[in-house]
Amino acid sequence: MQFKHPEILYFLFLLVIPILVHLFQLRKFKTEYFTNVKFLKELAIQTRKSSKLKKYLLLATRLLLLAFLIFAFAQPFFKAKDSKNATNELYIILDNSFSMQAKGKKGELLKRAVQDLLENTPENANFSLITCSDNYWNTDIKSIQKELQNLKYSASPFQLDNLLAKIKAHKSAFEKDIVVITDAVGLQPNQLKNSKDDKNLYFIIPEAEKTDNIAIDSVYVNQVLDNFYEIGVKLDAFGEDFKDIPIALYNNKKLTAKTLVNFESKNKTINFTIPKEDFHGYVTISDNGLEYDNNYYFSISKPEKSNVISIGEVEKSSFLSRIYTSDEFNYSNFPLQSLDYNLIDKQDAIVLNELKEIPQALQTTLKSFVEKGGNVILIPSSESTPSNLNNFLANFGAFKFNELGTTEKMITKINFSHPLFSGVFEKKVDNFQYPNTKKSFEISNSAPTVLGYSDQTPFLSAIQNSVSSVYVFAGEINKVNSNFQNSPIIVPTFYNMAQNAQKAGINATIIGESKPLIMETLLSKDEIVNVKNATESFIPVQQILNNKVKLTFNDNPKDAGNFGVFNNDKLVENISFNYNRTESNLTNANPEAASDFKEISNVDSLFDTLQTDRTDNQIWKWFVILALLFVALEVLIQKFVK
Repeated sequence: MQFKHPEILYFLFLLVIPILVHLFQLRKFKTEYFTNVKFLKELAIQTRKSSKLKKYLLLATRLLLLAFLIFAFAQPFFKAKDSKNATNELYIILDNSFSMQAKGKKGELLKRAVQDLLENTPENANFSLITCSDNYWNTDIKSIQKELQNLKYSASPFQLDNLLAKIKAHKSAFEKDIVVITDAVGLQPNQLKNSKDDKNLYFIIPEAEKTDNIAIDSVYVNQVLDNFYEIGVKLDAFGEDFKDIPIALYNNKKLTAKTLVNFESKNKTINFTIPKEDFHGYVTISDNGLEYDNNYYFSISKPEKSNVISIGEVEKSSFLSRIYTSDEFNYSNFPLQSLDYNLIDKQDAIVLNELKEIPQALQTTLKSFVEKGGNVILIPSSESTPSNLNNFLANFGAFKFNELGTTEKMITKINFSHPLFSGVFEKKVDNFQYPNTKKSFEISNSAPTVLGYSDQTPFLSAIQNSVSSVYVFAGEINKVNSNFQNSPIIVPTFYNMAQNAQKAGINATIIGESKPLIMETLLSKDEIVNVKNATESFIPVQQILNNKVKLTFNDNPKDAGNFGVFNNDKLVENISFNYNRTESNLTNANPEAASDFKEISNVDSLFDTLQTDRTDNQIWKWFVILALLFVALEVLIQKFVK
């Protein structure tokens, strides 16, 4: 037991006073004489004993009364077992990612967590609240009541390590209690590796009753026909028990197609055929799982001709004119000596076909061209020097040409999963008629291999950035050195290498990804474009690149949907945004990752636990009650004890 005011205990010396009063009573007794005391003797003895007992009882009650009063003013208490953390600041991390849409015993997990905070957080409690999308520092429950009630799900996935780092970076003179409210979907032990020694980290982990969920993973152009697109809708099923679900396709909010999907496997692809024209809509499903991944928004612009030029000798480039036909491409060939550099920025792809040397001026121009979203296809000449080629490719990544080899090699490896061949093959080809090359450069690089030799070395590699690619062949593909021009794979390879991914195909951006959009539009220095739809509008980060503009969206928009890019009120291009699907798999819940930390059942228990463990047990009231009890006891003794 400890005392807040131990100096008051010196008043215990006052207990000597009632003792002295009782031992040395100063009252004088007067003697009275009676004629006959025979009958009073026994009564006198009895009265004398009773009087003596009463004196001792009164002495004891008065001593205890005075002692308890002194103890009460000294304010005794028992120290709490966790009193050293009594001054800690409270930080609450609330997971508002889309997996918290799952339903628990009392409804959606996020809404239940918000309700628990509103109902059970003491009004005088000061804390900070951090979510995936917002921060509320040094606040109380009344101040953020409206914000909590209107809290939306975040397009950003729950990344606990980033949120913990944000709290630890928040300067404070006090220690920190951190309470994490999450369903633990996607929670990994490495996210907590920097918090292993943190004894004041608590977890509240609500559980979903059902983990079954179906998500639309992606939409892509599966096949381009003369007058139609065949688009593929990829669906993922997470869990065990699934029934047939409806799937519908909408263009500008008008129903285009509808069917039922049955899941005999975990992954399913549904194909739709739509007219080869502008499309600005979405595909939607209806299931009993999460809602956020039931819609996938996408846009398709009416195809425009791609602009392609090849730089090299006319005779060696004649095969390209048979691939880049006039109905889909604006194709031209220029010898290096007659090249107009002003044409480069207007192209979608440039083929460097067997140039003996790439001049420094052209290298600089092509570096800028690739940064603006253009593709470059490099076919080396056997007379090229590795140093010149490496000097050019150093602008785009770690890629190195070694000496020219004279061994004939077979091209036997096809990277079917590479984006260049998306939708080209219905299945992997085993009986392929493999082309070969007689001479080729040895290549060392870390870039993905698109086509490879039988000895596992690359024949065609792709150096990719967020907006464009540089494709590099290992050797010449003229008919003297190779029969690659006679292979059926040459057409889809060169066709897709020349296509601008943002000019043809699906336009659907994932919110939060750093992938920029490059569009062709002329803007003056003072002009800007904005992105908007009926409910939301924002101005993206933008950079003018001659006749193009590069847009970066960061964490915008807040909500998925179909949008338009506008220059003033003029529509420049349609664009669509979708949420990341990382929260779709509810079976990824991993509460074991937090097993090394304290787990609390609910918010109400949280504050009870902290208060019980950290609040001193004040017992001065008990001493006051005992003092009053002995006051009453003294009155009773005075009245009833004779």
